[in-house]
Amino acid sequence: MALVMSFTALTACASIPADPDGTLEQIRDTGVLRVGASPAAPLVDTSGSEPRGILPETVRDYAASLGVDVTWSVDSEERLVAALERDEVDLVIGGITDASPWSSRAGITRSYPSLAPNGSDPISMLVPMGENALLVSLEEYLDEVTR
Repeated sequence: MALVMSFTALTACASIPADPDGTLEQIRDTGVLRVGASPAAPLVDTSGSEPRGILPETVRDYAASLGVDVTWSVDSEERLVAALERDEVDLVIGGITDASPWSSRAGITRSYPSLAPNGSDPISMLVPMGENALLVSLEEYLDEVTR
């Protein structure tokens, strides 16, 4: 009996961290990472047909590591956070720091000084609130590429 309970406990832990809404699984299933980009020069340049800059390139590389494509939505942080809450985007980038006022409405990554221009506050990114598997996946990727 104890062996069965131990096995059950271990298999339950295999899905931790989890996404209650299955965002990371949805990204992998659809093959698309939906990203909201808020203009924040020089981090995010939205003047062209697709966002450019260090954050869009980092996100493209992250998507490639998952084997998925990126679709972009360009708007203000406020509108993109609302889109995040409505499950219209999976990730929001811009001039977001760990002091973001959006942290009560979205999950926020750790700060990454190497993504910020010299002398700027370290940069963070936003994911849907509670989607911990996506957050951990993204942070593990960022930890690896920003060393």
